Amino acid sequence: MITVKTKSSGAMNRNSILSLNVPNPQSVKNKNTIATVMNNQSGGNHMAAAPAYTNIAQQRPQSSPAPSQGRSIPPRQQPQNRPPQNCQPALTAGQQNTQGTASAPVAKPIPALENKVQKGQKIPLSSGAIAAVDACFGWNVTDSRCDVDVSAFLLGADGKVIGDSWFVFYGQVLSPDQSTKFVQGGGADRERIQIDFGKLDPRVKKIVFVLTINDALQNRLHFGMLKDAYVRIMDKSGKECVSFLMTEYYNNVISMMIGEVYQHNGTWKFNAVGNGVAKDLAGLCALYGVQVV
Repeated sequence: MITVKTKSSGAMNRNSILSLNVPNPQSVKNKNTIATVMNNQSGGNHMAAAPAYTNIAQQRPQSSPAPSQGRSIPPRQQPQNRPPQNCQPALTAGQQNTQGTASAPVAKPIPALENKVQKGQKIPLSSGAIAAVDACFGWNVTDSRCDVDVSAFLLGADGKVIGDSWFVFYGQVLSPDQSTKFVQGGGADRERIQIDFGKLDPRVKKIVFVLTINDALQNRLHFGMLKDAYVRIMDKSGKECVSFLMTEYYNNVISMMIGEVYQHNGTWKFNAVGNGVAKDLAGLCALYGVQVV
């Protein structure tokens, strides 16, 4: 059993993590109350399941016991809602659905993106060996309730995490091998993931970067309420290796795999993914093989 520290204090158990995705008018989860799930984990470990949502045809991971491992994954701010699956058309950066939303916070300028690639494009991070990078992220919102966070999943050759601890986010800022670190805020970017390839466990073949809207399910939030989302990969000298600016924003998505770095024939490359899912952080953990209690 692994305990993950969060931005607030308290304890998490199996019942409370499973309730994170279920709107409960008598007990609304937020960044202050969610952390009460962290330090009080109970016996049987189960994969967190995302609940059914109106007009959503969603496959839910079934509870399955894990004999000796598992972890608590607390979304940070407002419980999460899923937009209707029928809403397939993409929205461009100027077409976000803002009807009935609160006023948006002050926008943060997009930094100069010098080596932009398009969705689906793959490119080496460097012409030679590269020791370390910073993956830097930014976005703006059209609804002030949208609280977005970055997570990085460290995956093996099978596309799953190599262990339950092998992802970083606001509640677990450092990977077990000390190679990958979550950093909030600073400079032109909202959040960063720092990666030291020299320390990276050789079993890790890919690191996927995900943007997640906290508490989207309960507050009926989605990526149609975002704009200007980008990732830029910087070397340690501050030079941009590659960047990707999203231009499509879907209102049936609450988490977005914005990009990934992966190893190919001994070279680290970047893939501009730009694909989203109607899953919260716990659902993403299930997707990538993290056992959640």
